[in-house]
Amino acid sequence: MNSILIIHPYKHHGTWVFDDPNAGLVQEPFVSGADVILDRMVEGISDPEKGVTVLFSAQRFPGAQYSFDWRREEFGGNWYFCPQFGLEGWLCPALFKYFEAAPKHIFAQVKARSP
Repeated sequence: MNSILIIHPYKHHGTWVFDDPNAGLVQEPFVSGADVILDRMVEGISDPEKGVTVLFSAQRFPGAQYSFDWRREEFGGNWYFCPQFGLEGWLCPALFKYFEAAPKHIFAQVKARSP
């Protein structure tokens, strides 16, 4: 399993979603605060609604800009706190397509998506 994972979120009908054919996910939405955090993460990127690249890992890595600290489980998903924004967001059970168990910390980098 890779230690740094990649998704490409984009806006679909005003909602942040992503596709990952390898994980069987199509237009998987970010909801319950995770969408608001992603809005903040993409500030300063041109036309982020068309798509961005998010690299993420349970281990800190060079270039990681954001950290998310596990708070609690709820409805099969997990709440994470982002200290950079002072916000909490819920990650749905799709998290387990990438991690066997909910990591205590997730580190992320966001950048413009290359064509």
